[in-house]
Parts: sequence; C-alpha cells; structure tokens
Amino acid sequence: MNFEINRLLKILSIIILYSLTLNIHAETNALGQQITVINPEKTKKTRLSEDLSIWSRINSGYKMKQKPSRRIRNFEKWYSKRPEYVERMLERSEKYLFYVTNEVQKRNMPMEIALLPMIESAYNPVATSRKKAAGMWQFIPSTGRIYGLKQNWWIDDRRNVIESTNAALNYLEKLYKDFGTWELALASYNAGEGRISRAIKRNKKNKRSRDYYNLRIPRETKNYVPKLFAIKNIISNPKKYGFTLPEIKNKSYFETVTVKKNIDTQLIARLAEISIEEFQLLNPQYKRPVINVTNMAEKINLPYQNIHIFNYNFHGYNKPLSNWTPYKPKRKESVAQVAKKFGIDRKILIQVNRLERRKSFRRNSTILIPNKDAITTYFPTNINELYNYSSIITHKIKSGETLSHISDKYNISVRDIKEFNELRSDKIIIGDILDIPK
Repeated sequence: MNFEINRLLKILSIIILYSLTLNIHAETNALGQQITVINPEKTKKTRLSEDLSIWSRINSGYKMKQKPSRRIRNFEKWYSKRPEYVERMLERSEKYLFYVTNEVQKRNMPMEIALLPMIESAYNPVATSRKKAAGMWQFIPSTGRIYGLKQNWWIDDRRNVIESTNAALNYLEKLYKDFGTWELALASYNAGEGRISRAIKRNKKNKRSRDYYNLRIPRETKNYVPKLFAIKNIISNPKKYGFTLPEIKNKSYFETVTVKKNIDTQLIARLAEISIEEFQLLNPQYKRPVINVTNMAEKINLPYQNIHIFNYNFHGYNKPLSNWTPYKPKRKESVAQVAKKFGIDRKILIQVNRLERRKSFRRNSTILIPNKDAITTYFPTNINELYNYSSIITHKIKSGETLSHISDKYNISVRDIKEFNELRSDKIIIGDILDIPK
C-alpha cells in the first residue's frame, strides 16, 4: 500500500514538474469554472510583440546586403537636410504600413520592400507621375492591367492600397525569380525588364560584372536602390540622422467591409462616423461619389475602431443607399438636353460630372444623375489635395529646357534637383527623367 502511495506521489511530482516546465497552471474564470492556461510567458511575449512599434518589426526583417556607397551617403545627407519632408512621409505611412509589412512578411520577402513606397511615391496612394504611373507603387496603366488592377470610369485599383500592394509584390517576386537578386529585381521594377535585360546582355558580351552596381542603366535607376538603403539606414538608426520616428503600432489601422449594393461614399462615411476625407484616404481607388457594385461585391476599408459602428448603423439604416443614377447619354445627346430630361440644373450636371464646359458627351461615356439629396450633400473633393505635401513627381526633360526652367516650374532649387538626382553638373539630356520631390 505504502509502495503504491509512494509510486503515485512520484508520478504526481513528475507531472507537476513537467507542468512547471511548460508553464501550465489552472485558473478560475468569472463563472467559477476551472480553466487551463498554457505557457503564459509565451502568451505575454506575443502580446508584447503586438504592442511594439512597427519600426522594430521592420528593422528585424532586413535581408538585402548593403555595400558601402557614395550614393547612399549622399542620399542620407539629402534626407537629413529635409526633416519635414521625411517626417511627413513617415507619418503618412501610418495608415498603410502595417498592411504592407504583413504582406511582405507573409511572402518571406526582404523587409526593405515595405519601405519601397517611400521611394516610389513617398507613401502617397494618390500620387500620379507624368509617365501616368499612379498609386503608392506607381503602376503604369499597362502593367497595372497585366497584374489585374481594374481601371475604368468608376475605379482605379492602382490606387487601391490592398490590390496594388498585392500586385506589386507579385510583380517583384516574378522579377526576383527572373533576375536572381533583389537589386536587379528593383532595378527592373523601376526601369522595365527589357532595359535591365539588355544592360545585362551588354555586360556579358563585354565580360563585365552583371550585378546591379556595374550595369549601364539610367541615372534614375542607378539611384533607386541607394535611395532605398538611405531610407532604411535612417529608420534603423533615426537618432544618428536627427530624426524621431512617429509611433506606429504593430496592428492594423483599417479593416475591410463588403458592400453588395450601390452606395454613396458620403453615406458610408456618415454611417462609419468618419470624415469623407478619412474615407477617401483609405479608399482612394473610387473615382465617383457612389460605389458601383456590378457582378461582384466591392470591398471598402474603414478604420479598425469604426467597423462595428458602421455595421450597427448600416443594419439600422432604412433609406436609399444611393442618391445617384448612372446614365449613358444617347448618341448626339447634349449636356443641356440631358439636364432638361432629368429636370436638373445644367451647371450642376457639369459640376458633379466634371465635364468642364463640354456641350456634348464622349462616345459611350457614363454620367451620374443626382437627385435633390445628392445635390445638397455632395462636395466635390479633389483627393490629391488631401496629400498636398511631400510627394515625388517625375519630369521628362524637353528640348530647350534647363535646370533653371525646371526649378522655376516646380518651385524647387536647382541644388535640390541636382542632389536628389545625383547630377554632378547643370548638363541635362533631352528625354531623361528627373525625380522632383515636393
């Protein structure tokens, strides 16, 4: 009997020791039920990691090797001299950075890629270049279509934070597979696959190194990776460069909600209890005051803390969801005739459809007919004005232009243009592309 008791006690002690090793313990919940908590220390660590700044997560995921470079040092100096530009760019990223970081990590890509929109657009989802590139990732129309980004009268998914990010990462993964290094993948993303392939073939023929740093490529592309590394270095060690990074928590700023019927953007904002400007910054892909739902439901982004508010208000809302009617004008039908047909002021029809004094409509075009409620609530917002600071535009040099002309045009000093584009003299080449920070 004593033997059996001793044996049981021994077994029990082993179990207890094993439980302590695993940090397993019993607790009593509010209902008086016993529950088991497994590895509370690990849980605590997970919770703490969620509370960490997104910057810590980014800094721990870098994979690209950085070579000592004069270009990198020069861009570090350039950014350091312009703290307002950098700080506003970093603050702007708050809404989007968690999503981008998450997607980069899911694919096991270098975390440097999460910083790429800072180089492409200064993290501006409504940025548009003179090459007709648009969005944070600066897709040109043709490449956007190849990677499934819708572009029509209603929507431009190149500005869609979720869709454009996924498209950009798909494209970069494809380029990495084709070229073998992230530096060459990034160069191809900037300059085009054909141009980089030709530069590699040229170096192979001349028995020269075929890595990024030894290719004959446009100056813009030559500066592309050094700019990315300069931003990376600043974020890795902000104090060294005189910066304080904004606090951006390691959690989602927005969540996605599905809408299955046409609905006004003004109404969405009202039901979510946010400003229309906030809605537009999270959903810059929508070009009209109403979201047009055709065959598939549309997904909208709302601040995380407003999701439940929107759902609650939406389910209690019993009025029409849209005050706009899409209409395709008949052939040779004039603006005045359509206005008379629907009993609205011609000037209002022109204003809400941004027709700019047009007397007739473009062939096969669609317009929106507002009702009285739409007219009283509609305030045309130029979304580009919401981010009227710290962006990057491109300028193609034309015949007869000088740096002085370009400086006057964009209200930026010649020195700033030269430093940002690594120009060693005032000489510029027709057809070359200059990056202009604004």
